[in-house]
Amino acid sequence: MPRPFTRLPEPWAFVRHFTPNWFAMTMGTGVLALVIAHLPWSLPGQLALAEALWLFAVLLFAVFSLLFLARALLFRDTLWPMLLHPVQSMFLGAIPMGLAMLIGGLVQFGPARWGDGVYALAHALWWLDAAMALGSALLVPYLMFTRQSHALEKMTAVWLLPIVAPEVAAGAGGALMPHLDPASARLVLVVGFILWGMSLALAFSLITLVLLRLALHKLPDTDFAATSWLPLGPLATGCLGLLSMGQAAPAAFAGTALAGAAEIVHGFGLVGGLALWGAGLWWLVIAVLFTRHYIRDNMPFNLGWWGFTFPLGVFALAT
Repeated sequence: MPRPFTRLPEPWAFVRHFTPNWFAMTMGTGVLALVIAHLPWSLPGQLALAEALWLFAVLLFAVFSLLFLARALLFRDTLWPMLLHPVQSMFLGAIPMGLAMLIGGLVQFGPARWGDGVYALAHALWWLDAAMALGSALLVPYLMFTRQSHALEKMTAVWLLPIVAPEVAAGAGGALMPHLDPASARLVLVVGFILWGMSLALAFSLITLVLLRLALHKLPDTDFAATSWLPLGPLATGCLGLLSMGQAAPAAFAGTALAGAAEIVHGFGLVGGLALWGAGLWWLVIAVLFTRHYIRDNMPFNLGWWGFTFPLGVFALAT
């Protein structure tokens, strides 16, 4: 906010004006923790740094959730305008995506600190995350189609945020499945593939529109420079989801009539993931070139710079 808290026009103005955009910090911090934890080499303090970043992401998510809940309770009149806002509403998808990063960190760091009981907590949180992701993927597009005002020349890749959340949840489910009993793992796998398919199909449709918008109207203003990286996100998370769910499928369906099909799913996950990684590589190079162009135009710093972190982070995880 442009003024310090001591000069706010009202005591709770920072709550009134809190937006879901801030949850992008949780996404970026959480994915950085997971990337550091999965680096292929071992450095002194590497896991400690990764866990510290994850705990910081947990703290951020808790604080932002309290602020968002406080806004909903204290300033109910502001919720509908937020839902109708053509940009703020898109960041509702950042809430479940941020939670998915925390679930991944809980699976990664939790057992060593709190024991295997954290898997049950991660399982419960995953279902909450899946429901929230599905809600954002349905509610925000519905409002776009019926209430909000949009134009192709004003479109940015921010449109991807609400519909990418389900495939991020699917990827988190893939990391969780090896630690669940077979029946639970099978259910998470089936739901995960449904979420993945729902999200990726819509993401490709929107990426097509983004390419059309870029061809007809060129790059967005410098304030939206970071959005040029966002299409990398669904390609990378789609790859990561296929790899993780495909890897978990044989164990989940071992001893069942679908054991043979699960092996095919494993192979499909590898081949399909590689294809999506290739698509992501193309967009990575394009995004770097776009950013070079924006740097020459003196792009200003803003909260949107968190858009540089999450897509690149999930691409690194998929790699």
